[in-house]
Amino acid sequence: MRDGRLRVRLAAPAVEGRANRELCRFLAATVGVPPSAVAISAGQRGRAKTVRISGVGVELAARRLGLAPGGP
Repeated sequence: MRDGRLRVRLAAPAVEGRANRELCRFLAATVGVPPSAVAISAGQRGRAKTVRISGVGVELAARRLGLAPGGP
């Protein structure tokens, strides 16, 4: 976390949407939802992104991402 945002470092290059796809795959696997449940709703081309994750509550997603007490 930095400045109230989750920071994620990816190995995929920011070319032809590869980094965005890798981000969605990473978040889906970590939170426990299918990749189709994760979408970038703002910031497609920028470093700061807003991501929407369907099929899981905010509290559970935060725990699985290690952002809330209680662990996965």
